[in-house]
Amino acid sequence: MAPTQFSRTLLRWIKRPPQILYALGFGHLYGRVVLLLTTTGRKSGLPRVTPLQYEEIDGEIHVASALGDRADWFRNIEADPHVEVRVSSHRFSGMAEAVTDRARVADFLEYRLRRHPRMVGAIMRREGLPPHPDRADLERYAERRALVIIHPAPAPAERGE
Repeated sequence: MAPTQFSRTLLRWIKRPPQILYALGFGHLYGRVVLLLTTTGRKSGLPRVTPLQYEEIDGEIHVASALGDRADWFRNIEADPHVEVRVSSHRFSGMAEAVTDRARVADFLEYRLRRHPRMVGAIMRREGLPPHPDRADLERYAERRALVIIHPAPAPAERGE
């Protein structure tokens, strides 16, 4: 198997457990940390489901892309920003805003580091950052990352339907 084919196959297998747990009704176990994001495949036009860690900030969902703008799900959003989100048992539609501005990505990284210092700190140390990165460290790290902000669509009652 070619390296890219191997990595894609590996990613498919990694994505399966959260999808299976959600399908079996155990989304409440994952829902505090992992959501299921459904995008439309930019080439196939088919729905693509990706489990992702997220933060809810001021009623919006923020998701970081460790692969930056190269992640398939991120590229799907750039092609079509309409998304479906499942968090625990809650499902909703939204518009996704792709963000590659390093200052905004660094803001999100600071937020995540404050909320989850051990987990995010471990990820950053693995990437070669110091145990307590300063703003300049985070902005350098953010150059290779991207962020998506999902703006939930108003519920039918809010739209006057």
